[in-house]
Parts: sequence; structure tokens; C-alpha cells
Amino acid sequence: MQRIGDIERFGIWGATFALTLVFLGLAFLTPWAWAGVVIFGALMLLGLHDVIQAKHSILRNYPVAGHMRFFFEGFRVELRQYLLENDQDENPFSREDRSLVYQRAKGDEDKLPYGTKRNVYGAGYEWLTHSVRPVHIVDSDFRVIIGGPDCSQPYNASIYNISAMSFGALSPNAILALNKGAKMGGFAHDTGEGGISRYHRQGGGDLIWEIGSGYFGCCDNNGNFDPAQFAEKAADDQVRMIEIKLSQGAKPGHGGMLPASKITQEIAEARGVPMGVDCISPASHSTFSTPIELMEYVAQLRELSGGKPVGFKLCIGHRREFMCIVRAMLETEVTPDFIVIDGKEGGTGAAPLEFANHMGMPLVEGLTFAHNTLRGAGVRDRIKIGASAKLISAFDIAKAMLLGADWANSARGFMFAVGCIHAQACHTNHCPVGVATQDKLRMRALNVKDKSERVKRFHHGTLSALAEMTGAAGLSHPSEFLPHHLIMRESDRDMVTGEEVYPYLPEGFLLSDEADKFGYLDRWKRSRANDFAPFDV
Repeated sequence: MQRIGDIERFGIWGATFALTLVFLGLAFLTPWAWAGVVIFGALMLLGLHDVIQAKHSILRNYPVAGHMRFFFEGFRVELRQYLLENDQDENPFSREDRSLVYQRAKGDEDKLPYGTKRNVYGAGYEWLTHSVRPVHIVDSDFRVIIGGPDCSQPYNASIYNISAMSFGALSPNAILALNKGAKMGGFAHDTGEGGISRYHRQGGGDLIWEIGSGYFGCCDNNGNFDPAQFAEKAADDQVRMIEIKLSQGAKPGHGGMLPASKITQEIAEARGVPMGVDCISPASHSTFSTPIELMEYVAQLRELSGGKPVGFKLCIGHRREFMCIVRAMLETEVTPDFIVIDGKEGGTGAAPLEFANHMGMPLVEGLTFAHNTLRGAGVRDRIKIGASAKLISAFDIAKAMLLGADWANSARGFMFAVGCIHAQACHTNHCPVGVATQDKLRMRALNVKDKSERVKRFHHGTLSALAEMTGAAGLSHPSEFLPHHLIMRESDRDMVTGEEVYPYLPEGFLLSDEADKFGYLDRWKRSRANDFAPFDV
């Protein structure tokens, strides 16, 4: 038995010896045989290296043959996508979702023949109610005015925009294609925390400038916020809104680091950092540490930007801490113009597995909580809410809006539109289609002119589909969707309405000490404006 096992393990390596000798003998008869000598001789030497090396156990036990394991592992994602996965398997996006984006981006037919493939009687299935008196909506260019009472330059935004993705994480060609598409389609492009690059400016599209904890693009030599730099860049007409990043869904509470080896001259220029030094994004901001200080920072940025809309983005964590921020709004009488709620299902170029899987609140719960907390404090009418996390279809946007959002953002949806094939190699710099890489040879595969048109078409096609769904519900604008328009199957035979599970709580209920069954008031009583720490009552 031992001998059989050895033959199994070393058989292929032994075959390379034999074939090398065979082709060596044939070489005296025909010069073409030298090719076999070279090929099988190289494999024979590879097997010798495998047996001697001590790093990989599988190669020591299975010389030559063991390399097949690493070969197929390298194509595991692609093999699963193309050959094994079901149309509805989410990993993290289903084939059906990806195909929808590709079809709309290319201008292809996006209709479904032969009926739904979903199990409409299975737990978790969701649908929107429709009307016997549908409305025909001609203009699908849905807009929302973002800017509270203290904002002198409100922004008339599309209700569907490109979510935060930094230059550095994405290639120059990808940034340029996204921004040109946004310009042509009349919607906004969030810069991500990597600063405003020359490719953002070259595209000419509306920008939401994200300010992260590294203050890239507006930091001094010590990495601290520089008001003068900020004011100069925020004055650019292309910058329409300012977004303070508190956290992101894929890795909330986690900082980041771009190694010096990956920092190009263009990245250093956009971020305002030196070459040859690791670029650090701390886990928290240095400009503020309390809720009141955050509101003072919001007011400062609004003033420095000349009255442009200023808000912040976060993934909900400790719910009481969000209430601390809302208390600070009441105490300082400063409110942000908008808040973007990022769900934990959001994506990133690289996140620790434990953070991606188990930190942060999913969008549905986070959005519902933020919306009702602002209602309870009586400030919801002053603040617009954006939603971000896997929102790529018209139904995704409609659901976000009925839960309380005023607009939706998408990152990976627009990545698909510029050619992303879901290879999940964003962190390797080896993106096969030139989207998430700084490799010049790889990024040249991304044709900016073609892909920018696809970005525009995907946006237009998605909003056109949203207009049809909105009209089918008897509504004239997606902002009219409410929780009762959503029905969910709770079990194989029971269903609940959205207003039962995600109701809009009464305006001002937190200020009047009205008890609620969801625990809002208990957390509100333990929150305070001058500190994020809990206050025991």
C-alpha cells in the first residue's frame, strides 16, 4: 500500500524523467524532439525543486502535480462564476445582478423571458405593491435638492450617484471613465478619501469631495487638516458637496495604509503626501473627538467652502453614538446638510475578513434607525439622507427610498459598468480588466470613451426602470415610496408589510419622552452631546 501511495504522489514527476529520456533519444532522429527535451526537462527540474523546498508541503509530497492545485485556485472565482454558480447566488453579487448592469451599460435588451426565477413563496422574498391606476412618467431624471437652511449653495442632485472610490484604489482610466460618464449623464461622482485627482478634474463631472481621517488633499506636512488648502480646493465649481467620512460599511472603525511602494507621483499629487512614505488613514479623525466638535467642524467646512452642502458618511455601529451626534445638532443648532448611511454589505478594495463579515450594521437597519432618530429629534426635514451598499437595480433604489433615503449611491454597480468582471482581485493590483489597478499595461485595456458611455447608459437605464416601477405603484416620484409599499414573506406562508417592520416613528417623539417598542428612547436617555461615552441614567 505504501508503494502504491508513493507511485500516486511521485508518478507524474517520474514520468517527466522518462519522457525527458525518450525525447532525448528521439533528438538524434529529428531536431523537433529537442522541444520535448526542454519542456519535460524543465518539469523534471521543477519537481526536484519542489522536493527540496520547505515552504509548501503539498509540493514536497506531490512534485509537479501539486502545482495544479495552485493553478486552479487562482481561477477559482472565475470558474465558479462561469460554470458553477446559480443566477441568484450572491457571492457577493449574483450573476443576475451583474448581467443586469452589463445589459443596461451596453444598451442591450434587459428584459426577462419566461417569468421570474425567484422562489416567490420562500421566506425573504420581497415585492412592491402596484396600483390599478398606474402613472405614465415621461421624465426619469429624478432630482433632490441637498442643502439645509444654513447652506447658500444647495445642490440639485440626481437620486442615483457614484459612491466613494478613491483614485489609487481605482486606475486613472477607471476614474476618468466614471467622471466623464457622470458629466454626460448629469449625476455626481464621490471622490473617495483619496483626494481630487487630475482625472477627476479632466472628466469635468460634478464631485462630492470626501474628507477622510487622513485629510488627503487638504492636509499639512504633519497630516493635520489645513483650512487654507481646503478652502482653495472647495471653491472649485466642480466640487458640489463635501462629505466627512466617519466610517465605511466594509470595514467600520478600521483605518488603512497605502504602502510607499504603491504610491505613484499622481497619487502623491492628489493626496498631498510625499513619495517614499507609507500613506496612513487613521481609524479616527484628529480634528474632532466629541459630537459637538463634529458639528463645529461641519459648520467650519460649510463656511470655508462658501456655503456648499456639508455632511458626513458612516456605517451605524453603537446606535447611542449616532444619537449623541443628533443631540449635538440640537445643542449647537448646527445640522449637516446630509448624512450618508453606508451598510456593512458595502465593498472595498481590501478589508480584514472579520470586519467584512462581522462588523457594522447592514443598510436596512442602519437607514431605518438613522431616519427615525432624526424624526424623533425633530430635525429630519433639515437633513437629506443618502444610502449606499449594493444598490444596483431600480428595486434596490425604491426600497432604500421607502425606508427613508432621499437618494442612493452605488460603487460596485458603476464598477461593473466600466468593465469589472467580479474577479475579486482588487487588492492584488492584478485586476484583469484595468479597473482596480495601477499597472499601466493592465489599465490600458480600459477604453475611456467606450466605458464612459456605458456609465451614462447604466445610470439612465436604471432610472428609466425606476420610473416604470414608480408609475406602476401609482406614484409620480420615487420619493413618494413609503414602507407600506413593501411586502416581505416572513415564512413560507406568512407575509408582513414594511410599515409593520420598519415604521416611520412620530416626529419629535424623543423630545416628548414618548416610549417606543424599538428601544429608541432608552438609548436617547443614555446619549449626550459633549461625549460619545454612555451616560447612565
